[in-house]
Amino acid sequence: MSDEKTRTAATSPEVPPTADQIDAIDSQEIRSALELAAAANPGPRWWRDASRRRLLAFADCCSAALAILIVLTAERAIWALAFLPVWILVAKLAGLYDADHRAMRHLTVDEAPVIVAWGVVGAASVALLVQLTPAEPPDLGELAVIALVAAASDLLLRAAARGLWRATTPRERVMIVGRGPLAHAMRRKLALFSDLHMEAVESSDYAGGIDRVVLAHERIDARQIAVISDLCHRHEAKLSLVSPLRGQATPHQISRLAELPVFEYVTSDVSRSTMMLKRGLDLLVGVPLAVLAALAFPVIALAIWLEDRGPALFVQRRAGLNGAPFTLYKFRTMHVGADRSLEDLFDELPEPMFKFRDDPRVTRVGRVLRRLSLDELPQIWNLIRGDMSLVGPRPEQLELVERYSPEHRFRLDVKPGLTGPMQIHGRGELTFEERLAVELDYVENLSIGRDLRILTLTPVSILRGTGAF
Repeated sequence: MSDEKTRTAATSPEVPPTADQIDAIDSQEIRSALELAAAANPGPRWWRDASRRRLLAFADCCSAALAILIVLTAERAIWALAFLPVWILVAKLAGLYDADHRAMRHLTVDEAPVIVAWGVVGAASVALLVQLTPAEPPDLGELAVIALVAAASDLLLRAAARGLWRATTPRERVMIVGRGPLAHAMRRKLALFSDLHMEAVESSDYAGGIDRVVLAHERIDARQIAVISDLCHRHEAKLSLVSPLRGQATPHQISRLAELPVFEYVTSDVSRSTMMLKRGLDLLVGVPLAVLAALAFPVIALAIWLEDRGPALFVQRRAGLNGAPFTLYKFRTMHVGADRSLEDLFDELPEPMFKFRDDPRVTRVGRVLRRLSLDELPQIWNLIRGDMSLVGPRPEQLELVERYSPEHRFRLDVKPGLTGPMQIHGRGELTFEERLAVELDYVENLSIGRDLRILTLTPVSILRGTGAF
């Protein structure tokens, strides 16, 4: 979540072959690899998914039981607990046990709305069924509390269940088919997102097993996909396809006209109501956050001064909405005057961004502040003033924005954010191209729901520490 810290002397990975240099996909190679893996690893291959479903069901039972025991008296709770299987049935009907193995990356936060609905329906179902017993059914107030406690605890316990599953289950072994830009990008994602719980396997290690085939190939047709899908079905391997449509070519959604799939693209502006709700969310969260942050300000300022005897705040002009400059505030994490040492390097940078993993200009206190993103706290003032939003692309230095190509300026179409897609998808580990890709996806698909998802995942990203330098 830092700007000083996102300054990067960009270290680009090895450039993969272009699409024109890539041969067509070899279905026979995939067949041979799957047959080799199956022969070396006989027996059921779907045990990972079964184990995860059992843990999630246990989490749901515990959440429902906790809610009932907290709200109802012991005598009434005994009868209500007898209907715990109903909560599992509701969760199954809502798809809460099937999404993990149908999507490559499925997080607990993605199912939050469904879990809330599960809590409401589960509580209502128990109220109806308890009427068939000698116990007094819960009243409306008790039902509301049961639903609230069940949903809130289930979010936490499901996240814990998935964490336990990852800790006790070997990583899914992934065969990536392709050697071009798509395959390169897929390997990067496996490295960046540890919650995927996957590892890429090379051809020399296929005998160890293949749990998923990922087609990350620029040249593939429908007949090949059908053949490979049949192979994966017979050899109990999952199949994923990385679309060659990326960036602005990525469809917003897929609709159907009978059997004909149609890609839908968003070419309209974000509605004014969405922007008003976004600003309302900024103030709703920003004002209480400012009160809480004020308690930490004196301690952080004193720590900065004791180490370096300089000002606690770092003040700099940044590019805001439509490129309009504004004054950004943050806690200083570098030695006094360190920012001026790079002014002569702007024209020499290969890309308009900085990123120094072990920057000697950063103080010891600064490294702690960056690691926990505490250096961003003064930007809450920018948030309340309206210079920034809670969620959006990070605000960049004016000198770097001046170097943007026309295709880079899309990130100036919305207010910069205190956090954003970059912060939950790798932070400083992202290359400039990867950063632009995730920010373009955010700008073109902006919604309050997406903002809430990013806000929920930001603390997880901070605790994980990926790219925090």
